[in-house]
Amino acid sequence: MKMSIEGYVEYKRREFCNAVKCPVQMKLNELKEGSAKYEEVRRTCRTECRYTAWQFHHWLIEKGYLILRPKC
Repeated sequence: MKMSIEGYVEYKRREFCNAVKCPVQMKLNELKEGSAKYEEVRRTCRTECRYTAWQFHHWLIEKGYLILRPKC
């Protein structure tokens, strides 16, 4: 379930990748989403991402993003 919080914007898919100009993302931007070549290149993101969780997390912090979860 996706819910927005008033006054906040949600992270957009691949926003980090585009912001840091990841070479894999730049190639994906040139290809048709869903095509065989696109999916081939995209596999790199799943198995050999060039960036670490630490880099992503700190980028989120620098941009003012919050990571939230509902109370259980």
